[in-house]
Amino acid sequence: MSISPFIAAHDNNPDWRTALNHCLEQLTRAAKADAGAAPVAEYTLGWCYLTDPFADAAEVILAELRQHLPGVSWVGTVGIGIAASGVEYIDEPAIALMLAPMPRASFRLFSGRQPLPMTPEAGAFNAHTALVHADGTTPDLQELLPELAERTATGYLFGGLSSARTHTLQIADAVLTGGLSGVAFAEDVGLLSRVTQGCQPMGPARRVTRAEDNTVLTLDGQPALACVLQDLGLGNDLAVEEMAEALSSTLVGLCRSSDDQASTPARFGPDTLVRHIVGLDPRARVLAIGDEVETGAQLTFCRRNPEAALEDVRRIATEIRGELKAGKQRATGAIYVSCVGRGGPHFGAPDAEMRAIRDVLGELPLVGFFANGEIARDRLYGYTGVLSVFTMAA
Repeated sequence: MSISPFIAAHDNNPDWRTALNHCLEQLTRAAKADAGAAPVAEYTLGWCYLTDPFADAAEVILAELRQHLPGVSWVGTVGIGIAASGVEYIDEPAIALMLAPMPRASFRLFSGRQPLPMTPEAGAFNAHTALVHADGTTPDLQELLPELAERTATGYLFGGLSSARTHTLQIADAVLTGGLSGVAFAEDVGLLSRVTQGCQPMGPARRVTRAEDNTVLTLDGQPALACVLQDLGLGNDLAVEEMAEALSSTLVGLCRSSDDQASTPARFGPDTLVRHIVGLDPRARVLAIGDEVETGAQLTFCRRNPEAALEDVRRIATEIRGELKAGKQRATGAIYVSCVGRGGPHFGAPDAEMRAIRDVLGELPLVGFFANGEIARDRLYGYTGVLSVFTMAA
């Protein structure tokens, strides 16, 4: 039997009370069965991820969790889909819970009500890294993430944007709406994290030689529209409707540094932001991108590739496994945040992404959700997966 101080549970019963009770029963059994686990009463930090059908019951669910596990501080959010070890629940009522027996001095919950301090305070909690749940409609979100990252010693954030078909929410010892919330960890909390991209380059990395806001005018000195048609193997004489159809399934990978793509031309790394092409002007031969583009940035046209994406999930899990072995550490629990566009049928089979992680890392306590945008370091990604594994000495 695997030994881990974290324990996790999940259930997809249509009634939230039944699902929650099943999860609590699973946690109790796990604590008793696992020789490395602590008694349930000793757990201090808990994660709670809910799918959209249970969003309206979030307040009552949190109250029930507090009643059954009074010493636990809870963080979490809602997702169109949620994840657990080897399984994902998309568009169905489900709950996933995970508990960790961390020293209370090693973590701190934060939100708009209780923000992290701007600068480290002597003798007080100092954030090293942070798990972030955020509302995608929050004004200036792209600026708030770097600001939050600056409040940690490493500048490393991981997490994602809540997703829902009705309304989004977050949990940080209360049910919250809007803004950012989550939990920060002290330096003594071991953590390994990797980002996997969901797209494959379709052509060479090009330099943005002229751009205005989100409009790319020229790449490598040539009209941007001509470059994308060339990279896709299409002629310049296509009708506008045919161009629009071809570009509807084409995205761009933006990278501020040439190092990442130069070293791995067949795939994107964590320095790449994948964005939609949102418009074209066939007369001016320019493209509009779903984000601001800086002159001098590196841009590569790409398409979503399920096979390559799934293999890249295995790669990041294998890298983490190798780093654990090299550092004589073991995994204790994990958080996985994936894009809503990657869940369900994207990989061609149910639970494919979660099974790929389990195949590499084993039956590790893991929870997560499918987000409207993924957070790693101080940046907001799309079509990615962010795998973060808690560690301890072997």
